[in-house]
Amino acid sequence: MKIVVLLKQTFDTEEKIVIDHGSIAEDGVKFIINPYDEYAVEEAVKLRDEHGGSVTILAVGPARTAEALRTALAMGADDAVLISDERIPDDEYAVSKVLYAYLSNKQTDLILGGNFSVDRGASQVAVRLAGLLGIPHTGSITKLSISGGTAEVHRDAEGDLEVIELSLPALFTAQQGLNEPRYPSLPGIMKAKKKPFQTLTLDDLGITENDVIAATKQSELFLPPERSAGQILKGTSAEMAHELVSLLRTQSKVI
Repeated sequence: MKIVVLLKQTFDTEEKIVIDHGSIAEDGVKFIINPYDEYAVEEAVKLRDEHGGSVTILAVGPARTAEALRTALAMGADDAVLISDERIPDDEYAVSKVLYAYLSNKQTDLILGGNFSVDRGASQVAVRLAGLLGIPHTGSITKLSISGGTAEVHRDAEGDLEVIELSLPALFTAQQGLNEPRYPSLPGIMKAKKKPFQTLTLDDLGITENDVIAATKQSELFLPPERSAGQILKGTSAEMAHELVSLLRTQSKVI
């Protein structure tokens, strides 16, 4: 079974976001594997061990993404591919086109990824890629079973549960609860240094900057306003209700 895992490197969830001249400052920031992508890596390794085959980690991002790929290799993946090119915009549509350019002529049985990335939270790349590849897609899965050429998945549907059966090849995105990602062991880290690692550009994929023009444009980036101190209303119930409505209208401007 040929399994591909889509991976993204994101800020550590404990990092404090700092905006500098309209962009997120990266100096001194710790980067990690997107937490939801860790579930995808773990599931891929487990399925490989059960059914045989290989696990390839595939990422689009800057050169620093190599660190996240090495961590995934240490978790048990077989090889990794990093597509890194300054001409690729930070846009879900563009990233899906780049991934499609790489995967369109590759034979894959299963593609796994995280339900969403904690930095942008768009949940767009996987479903766009599945559409481009013409394969079925199910998001937010909490259980995956493979039998022959068929996959049965449990899907978190906003508090409810859906059980879906799909034919392979297919693409699934992982939700918390699918598994418990392993920590890379020291032997795994040492072995990861010797595993195949490939870095590609748009030229290697046979596409140009015009093929990956962003579909969205960021006009402004800013932090939310600091939370102000609470206010205690006094008086009778009628007086407090009147004051509350007045504040919601004049200060909060929500009514």
